[in-house]
Amino acid sequence: MSSQPPRRSEQLSDAIEELIVTGSVTPGMRLDEQELADRFEVSRTPVREALIQLAAVGMVEIRPRRGAVVAEISSDRLCEMFEVMAELEAMCGRLAARRITPAEQLRLREAHLACQAARDAADADRYYGLNEDFHAAIYAASHNSFLEEQATTLHRRLRPYRRLQLRVRNRMQTSFDEHGAVVDAILAGDSEAAASRLRGHVIVQGERFADLVASLAMLDREREAAAGGRR
Repeated sequence: MSSQPPRRSEQLSDAIEELIVTGSVTPGMRLDEQELADRFEVSRTPVREALIQLAAVGMVEIRPRRGAVVAEISSDRLCEMFEVMAELEAMCGRLAARRITPAEQLRLREAHLACQAARDAADADRYYGLNEDFHAAIYAASHNSFLEEQATTLHRRLRPYRRLQLRVRNRMQTSFDEHGAVVDAILAGDSEAAASRLRGHVIVQGERFADLVASLAMLDREREAAAGGRR
């Protein structure tokens, strides 16, 4: 039996999430149901359902009398979330190194090579999408469905910030090199090396966290300038 096509609300959830990820709507901004309905040429009902879905993963907050707004994350909270993400990824890598099947090894290699093509093309947006495929391949190879669900959910929540990191100079090349070290460890069955390398790949501390915060500040200035230009 063929799989069912995604519901309209799920498609809208992905579309609104993309607006958040790309900065078209910013943290704290109100998401007007009627404006979104007009934009996507649908009724307000699937828009409301989509916003509830996004609220469930923390990308949107439903506030009394204000409706839905894009969630805001403090720098301290963001650091905490990346710390948890790093440990979830490390656990996925540790289990994947022990449990990965030949078919999953092939999928992981292919995902890594696809990232290489995007890196060579200097296409950060394409690289980010393929980077998600790379990490999803590791989650699946852990053969722990609960862990896979949790890692996927938090990865999705951090998507705007992980994507923004690629704007930092040379980060795409560094990310690809780190991917290569992770692949080598998993394929060699070295569970502790796989965990350590994935943790180091994801954790955002020290200079990397300072770079991310600086990138966020720069993005805010760009948005303010653009808003000023529209007045």
